Amino acid sequence: MTVLDNGTQGASAAPALAFYGKMLTFSRLEFGTDDLSAIEAQLAATLSGKSSNIPVLIDSEVEQDLSALVELLWSWGLQPIGVVTGLLDAQARELRLAIFPADGKRIERILPTKKPATQRQQFTADQPAESSAASNPEDNAATDSTATTETTLADVAAETLVSAEQITSLIYDQMLRSGQSLNHVGGDLILTNSVNSGAEAITDNSLHVYGRAQGRLVAGATGDKDARIFCQVFNPSLVSVAGTYCLRDNLPEHVIDKSVQVRFVEGEGLVFTVMDDV
Repeated sequence: MTVLDNGTQGASAAPALAFYGKMLTFSRLEFGTDDLSAIEAQLAATLSGKSSNIPVLIDSEVEQDLSALVELLWSWGLQPIGVVTGLLDAQARELRLAIFPADGKRIERILPTKKPATQRQQFTADQPAESSAASNPEDNAATDSTATTETTLADVAAETLVSAEQITSLIYDQMLRSGQSLNHVGGDLILTNSVNSGAEAITDNSLHVYGRAQGRLVAGATGDKDARIFCQVFNPSLVSVAGTYCLRDNLPEHVIDKSVQVRFVEGEGLVFTVMDDV
């Protein structure tokens, strides 16, 4: 889980690195041939120039000379950043390109190789952010490592958390303010307060907001099409499930400020259901 507050500057030294989530848009190029001449001809017919600088994912149903294909795409102003997992995985590793999961598959969590020393942890406005679900190693030894637990957080400054041992659902009790980004990997994200305009809440599982839901709401961030969004008062600037998104201007009017469930349905896209009507 990561919480970022763009307006907060910590007094202590910044960590060397931090994992956090951010929604980015990439175009996906699907290839049905390895004929580079045919590919270039279609690029010439599709692109208006060679200066688009569009990041793209390569998704191929046939074997490719990936190095040559990457060079061709760069020559047309496209920026290949990775491949969709499949036939090109081995070549992608050699070229140090990212390998993205196929549709509906989830990215594995990044866990440390060694368990950190466990300690009881709690968030306050003046203390470092820690996890209240941690306990003594002796207690954890009797617990199934695959068990789902819940972590409760109080007020959060700019802190980064990585759950090291278990898949966790996260309960966040404070209002998510404009400029803050709350990202949780490995379980549902449950917000008992509101998400203000200009804030964002992101999870790879389902998202629950029991206050007023504004800002950017993202569930299934790594491709889980079974993820859902549940809101008590629904009025976001953007809502997304499994990479399919809808902006505020395109939301159905009858769901605004209602208790709403959002889910992804194959062939239909996002489906909005007023829960009072269920």
